[in-house]
Amino acid sequence: MGAAEPLRSVLWVKQQRCAVSLDPARALLRWWRSPGPGAGDPGADACSVPISEIITVEETDVNGKHYSSGKWQKMEKPYAFTVHRVRRARRHRWRRAQVTFCCADEQLLHLWLQTLRELLAKLTSRPKHLLVFINPFGGKGQGKRIYDRKVAPLFTLASVSTEIIVTERANHAKESLYELSIDKFDGIVCVGGDGMFSEVLHGLVGRTQRDAGVDQNQPRAALAPSPLRIGIIPAGSTDCVCYSTVGTNDAETSALHIIVGDSLAMDVSSVHHDGALLRYSVSLLGYGFYGDIIRDSERKRWMGLVRYDFSGLKTFLSHHCYEGTVSFLPAQHTVGSPRDGKPCRAGCFVCRQSRQQLEEEQKRSLYGLESGEEVEEWKVVCGQFLAINATNMSCACPRCPRGLSPSAHLGDGSSDLILIRKCSRFNFLRFLVRHTNQGDQFDFTFVEVYRVKRFQFVSQAAEDEDGSVRGRGKKRFGQICSDQPPCCCAAPSSSWNCDGEVLRSPAVDVRVHCQLVRLFARGIEEPGS
Repeated sequence: MGAAEPLRSVLWVKQQRCAVSLDPARALLRWWRSPGPGAGDPGADACSVPISEIITVEETDVNGKHYSSGKWQKMEKPYAFTVHRVRRARRHRWRRAQVTFCCADEQLLHLWLQTLRELLAKLTSRPKHLLVFINPFGGKGQGKRIYDRKVAPLFTLASVSTEIIVTERANHAKESLYELSIDKFDGIVCVGGDGMFSEVLHGLVGRTQRDAGVDQNQPRAALAPSPLRIGIIPAGSTDCVCYSTVGTNDAETSALHIIVGDSLAMDVSSVHHDGALLRYSVSLLGYGFYGDIIRDSERKRWMGLVRYDFSGLKTFLSHHCYEGTVSFLPAQHTVGSPRDGKPCRAGCFVCRQSRQQLEEEQKRSLYGLESGEEVEEWKVVCGQFLAINATNMSCACPRCPRGLSPSAHLGDGSSDLILIRKCSRFNFLRFLVRHTNQGDQFDFTFVEVYRVKRFQFVSQAAEDEDGSVRGRGKKRFGQICSDQPPCCCAAPSSSWNCDGEVLRSPAVDVRVHCQLVRLFARGIEEPGS
């Protein structure tokens, strides 16, 4: 058989005579029942698996088994090989499956083994050596057990070697990524929740900028993309990043995405204050309601995971609103909008097209053919807000399957800025309930949503200290303000919830960096794909 010629044979599968074909050009393995002479043509019951979703192929010892069924040829010495592959289950879950093919010809066996292994060897995107960080304390404290039982056996089967570090303290993974020689690895895997992923993200992005000579404290710095992909084995309480990029928080599914070498580009937002980097964000940056929840829950760690529910109820009943000014640059390069009903999916056209348009926009600005950020038309919104949320992704999770912004995109170089103005508790409750059903979350008079590439926020308390800020904003930006009467439960300032971490400074400058990191994922697949 030539390099690109199909291979077709009659083999046995589960004591049934089957025609088996391998088409290198289409990278597809197929088999179907063929009880009559010859291979025949595939019917409706034909099975197939892309080469890219084959985990490994191994020779199987079938000696000692009895094949006396009337449908089975009696073989003096049967030869067999087993194909370990991905099988799709319900709710975006992947499972390892296997099928064993038998024949009476040893040369035919080796031909199939050689051909399949050669095709698998050409899949250069697959990792061979991974650095694994395990958080033994996050979530329900099951990280080490989940890895040992569900992930490690799959890595061994796929011949993926690992170097494992069990973290012992906060920022252990981040510090390790700054210190270790990471060039020998094909990727970084974190076993834990969103906090563990954030720690690995900060370590990898920070290390990349240091090696590239980029000053992270410069808000306008063009950050260098990280060369290594990050794999997430969910073992936390929420696993928002994993759920939003894969469609489920299942450890075996994530391990299989890592093994087959999937790659998904993802935006990262940098958060600065007074010319210094505070943190990076990939999911939720929330001020007001979500900021108050995370700040209050930090004081109640002794309560365990129930602290989030308790702090959420307490914050809802407090009903604090915060006065300030939001200024932003609309993301004019994007081809979608927050309310277009088009969620980010595998092979997303919006992400691909938006990145291309953003690159063209940056080139035109570089050559002086288009205005830069300093003279772009900023928009300003000021008033009293219950919450200000910026999402780089849908922020979906099992409790909120559609997320805070269902049509947010992972790699379009923008963030969905959601402003919830002061309203009654009842109306705010209606807004929160919308996150759990199919209703339009933004269909309220007190909710505004914008797709932005950069935004700034200054609280009223800070503005009072510098009276020139608002005047300058009105003169420069063309304000969209709403002067409302004082709220009986107004508070001076809140904190920012940055992917589950508290940022004390209310004044921030946030910029979206398009497709800065890549994950071992492919995006949420449409049903039937």
